[in-house]
Amino acid sequence: MEVSVNKIDKANAEITALIKADEIDAKIDQIAKQLSKTANVQGFRKGKVPVAIIKKMYGEKLVQDAESEALREAMSEGLKELGVSNEQIIGEPNITKFDKKENGDIEVAIKIALKPEIELGDYKEVIEEFEKPTVSDEEVEEKLKEIAEENADLVELPKNRVAKEGHVVNIDFEGFLDGEPFEGGKAEGFDLKLGSGQFIPGFEDQLLGMKKDEEKTIKVTFPEDYGSEKLAGKETEFKVKVNAIKDKAEAKLDDELAKKLLPGQEDATLETLKEQLKKQMEQEALTKLYNEGKKAELLEKLVETIEFDLPEFVVEQEIDLAVNNAARDMSEEEIKELQENPEKLKEFREQFREDAKKSVKATFIIDALAKAEGIEVGEQEVMQTIYLEAIQSGQDPQKVYEHYQQAGYLPAIQMAMLEDKVLTSILNSKMKEA
Repeated sequence: MEVSVNKIDKANAEITALIKADEIDAKIDQIAKQLSKTANVQGFRKGKVPVAIIKKMYGEKLVQDAESEALREAMSEGLKELGVSNEQIIGEPNITKFDKKENGDIEVAIKIALKPEIELGDYKEVIEEFEKPTVSDEEVEEKLKEIAEENADLVELPKNRVAKEGHVVNIDFEGFLDGEPFEGGKAEGFDLKLGSGQFIPGFEDQLLGMKKDEEKTIKVTFPEDYGSEKLAGKETEFKVKVNAIKDKAEAKLDDELAKKLLPGQEDATLETLKEQLKKQMEQEALTKLYNEGKKAELLEKLVETIEFDLPEFVVEQEIDLAVNNAARDMSEEEIKELQENPEKLKEFREQFREDAKKSVKATFIIDALAKAEGIEVGEQEVMQTIYLEAIQSGQDPQKVYEHYQQAGYLPAIQMAMLEDKVLTSILNSKMKEA
């Protein structure tokens, strides 16, 4: 077997080999002899099956096994010549050539991708120091007033007061379509905030100016796209009675508000609340600064600054992903045109190459930085994050996790979490107190 190697760059290499016909024949004989010792063939004792019979029975399978073994040997010898271990290889080797000659010889070419060699250098110097966002006492006071108003108790207004926007009206109502009550159109003691848009357009507007104990029939037309076909686009009547009109009581900024908003802290004071609120607002401002610019800026500068060779097949996989995503928005005619025109497909793929290279490069950089910073994201942490987000959105956390698992999304989620941690760590090291 003649094997030669070509180290294309630090992340890509090619192994070529010429496998002689007599080598394949020898391997066929060897495999057939081994099989003859274990095969059960009617008319022959176990271990006494002639090799010729085995070759006749398993002809093509023996050839395939012999060729596979020869390929593995070529691969192994090529890696040895390159000085590359299996741990350095990314993905499966790509057989780009397998050409059987008339004389039985086989010419093969195998491309392999290697883990990039990344020199991070002074990676923290790619971004300048910046000041930590601050929140003024005036901003805290303003936010505190908003929170106090939101948490103020509702109090019933005197009977002579009329309903205005922002008031909460407690009502009984029943809806009628063509004079007949319809399902789901009736309620008693229902609290409705006027101006909230909770009911269909026109309903709340007609309650403005009403007083306690007042009754009224209002007409509204359901939207054309309403969920119920029976009511969509139809004009209906509602008989409404106002039981009470309520408004928020005057918001009080005191220790009682602090105790209400900080449950479990019996000694909470207004000052304690202000301190905690200020910390929370500053953290929110920092998160916004990071998520709306700083993280993207840092990652872009890292990709621009750190140079290394990329594994070709990983870039091609990223291009495949981009092409598949783009195809979802294409018509059947456009997709068919690409399938039937190799040159046009190649041109279409190329428009995604630069972005794909940047994406792949960023992934390898984040992985290297995570090792340098000693940062990890384990499976348990991924699960906890998914569970928490599912609970917050009112979904079954176990079902959400299983869906992500079955769809193969977990590695991508884990990588996104790792990227977030790494970039945050670097940015935190460059932040100074104002």
